[in-house]
Amino acid sequence: MSTEDKRVREFAYQIWESEGKPEGQEARHWEMARKLAEAEALTPSKPKAAAKPKAKPKPAAPAKAAAVEKSAAKPKPKAPRKPAN
Repeated sequence: MSTEDKRVREFAYQIWESEGKPEGQEARHWEMARKLAEAEALTPSKPKAAAKPKAKPKPAAPAKAAAVEKSAAKPKPKAPRKPAN
């Protein structure tokens, strides 16, 4: 049995199980499984994540703390008072 045949068999079994194991649906399950295996074979494989290093995100907590410290150190200028009439 080829690798493709094994994959079709696995798909057919998963479809059968997902539908509650109905009787009399074998032909439909095999056809669906064959189409799924064919689509899977035609899909280009993605390169592994290990080959491409990801950028490390900066920690959020220290950045927020620094922003709070800056705002506390410099108070906002107040608007001038309007003269009383």
